[in-house]
Amino acid sequence: MVIEKIKSHFGDAIRNVEEPYGFLTVEVDAAKIHELISWLKSEPTLEIAFLTNIGAVHYPDNKGSEFALVYHLQSMSNNYRLRLKAHVSLEQPEIKSIVDIYSGANWMERETFDFYGIQFVGHPNLTRILNEDSMDYYPMRKEFHLEDATREDKDDRFFGR
Repeated sequence: MVIEKIKSHFGDAIRNVEEPYGFLTVEVDAAKIHELISWLKSEPTLEIAFLTNIGAVHYPDNKGSEFALVYHLQSMSNNYRLRLKAHVSLEQPEIKSIVDIYSGANWMERETFDFYGIQFVGHPNLTRILNEDSMDYYPMRKEFHLEDATREDKDDRFFGR
């Protein structure tokens, strides 16, 4: 029923629907994410009144959609969860803020900005929250090698290799 209602209102913005591990997941056009979340919160039959989490994933090989923003929402009264995904590019990593819909999104958006560099347009105070201000990079982006291959003091036998 949930997906039918979403498709009836936002059919052209829905990119993909799946249900991995019983968790309804809807991939949405990034330009419509604010409108969709606002509608989900106000739709009386769905009653999605709780924002659980906002996060991101960096897919460096997906040219044009390197970042996936992930929103976890929940309906406490109807006892179901919904995951929304929206992709943005590395060249223009921005999406509209949902702080005006869920005030709890304030810290979550700041954390996502701090670690991935994604700009939340309309956020009231988009500044670093966990990392220091002097950092000129975003630590969760997959832009750096995990290990220094030139190190000679490491014996790979002790690391399962």
